[in-house]
Amino acid sequence: MKKILFFLCLYLSTCSLAYAQDRKSPDDRMYWTDLLYKMSEPILRPMSEGKLQKEMLVEVSPTWDGRDIRVTYMEAFGRLMTGLAPWLSLLDDQTAEGKKRKQLREWALKSYAHAVDPASPDYLLWRKEGQPLVDAAFVAESFLRAYDQLWLPLDQTTKKRYIEEFKLLRRVDPPYSNWLLFSSTIECFLLKAEAGADNYRISSALRKIEEWYVGDGWYSDGPHFAFDYYNSYVIQPMYVECLEVMVDAKKIKKERYDLAVKRMQKYGQILERFISPEGTFPVFGRSIPYRLASFQPLSMLAWQEQLPEELSNGQVRAALTATMKRMFSNPGNFNKKNFLTIGFVGEQPGVSDWYTNNGSLYLTSVVFLPLGLPADHPFWTAPAEDWTQKKAWSGQDFPKDHAIKE
Repeated sequence: MKKILFFLCLYLSTCSLAYAQDRKSPDDRMYWTDLLYKMSEPILRPMSEGKLQKEMLVEVSPTWDGRDIRVTYMEAFGRLMTGLAPWLSLLDDQTAEGKKRKQLREWALKSYAHAVDPASPDYLLWRKEGQPLVDAAFVAESFLRAYDQLWLPLDQTTKKRYIEEFKLLRRVDPPYSNWLLFSSTIECFLLKAEAGADNYRISSALRKIEEWYVGDGWYSDGPHFAFDYYNSYVIQPMYVECLEVMVDAKKIKKERYDLAVKRMQKYGQILERFISPEGTFPVFGRSIPYRLASFQPLSMLAWQEQLPEELSNGQVRAALTATMKRMFSNPGNFNKKNFLTIGFVGEQPGVSDWYTNNGSLYLTSVVFLPLGLPADHPFWTAPAEDWTQKKAWSGQDFPKDHAIKE
């Protein structure tokens, strides 16, 4: 009898410990915020002190084209901030998350100042190469995504410097591709800031993207269609955001914006269906090391509360969390100084392109856009649900797919 009681007590104590550990296990939002903080701290902490270019452990593609390696720092900062901005737009609070968010915002505001200060060791490479047009656009996009929290608090000297640097980038003649949107995004920011935008650079780019629509939620990247994730990385998000700025400025009709959102919703459904029951997704096209940036439109729809009726908050959150955990369970995603490595899952330099450096990889931050929703929003509080492929491959009912009608 004593043995039975002993093993019963042991069993109950083990169950109690397991229950306690389960209660303490990170929820989805905590997992997201911890991972984004891990990515952000090695960039923003040193840059806030003007030491990023001294401390960053830089990696470039084995097929690097020889451009000025200092583009790395601008890519890392601009791309990180465009994904981080919505989270930093939330009000301060005394939670553990709130304290991390406040710290990152303080670092970010100081880093923005260093980025355009010619006397700073972290003055970025604004005036050489064509690449700065790309990453200046991501900086401008970060201001659009958190205008009140990241642009307005900057001092007047820093604001004046940004406006000057943005306008000087008109020297770059963008290729006939998604690059048109980099010019238009910068000009859209200048329009919002009432700083003398070139409206033609905006309207001509938007018209060209509309001409390149090929159907069922997809745009061509230039005159010829390429099957890759550039609809996710650049085209759909920047196109929709520029349309929104133009609507707010009363320069175009809202119907154009609504149609673009409808197309993005269809594309978002396709992205959700790409996620396998195991949390993997197809790897194809250029810029594979951008990792989870492939899901930017889906994340953006969730953040903007524009998910199509076919997708619930619970299933999108569960699907995106599954891909994060599948990818970032591999410690090889970070090097010995905690900067991202070149690869898809871990260190895989062979999948890089001639323009890839490990600053480029911080575009993966855009998957975190829903962190701009407060913790009590249904995206975070709704019960987790199986996503489409998980339902399909487990014998559950799931919605059939169909082309959108315009």
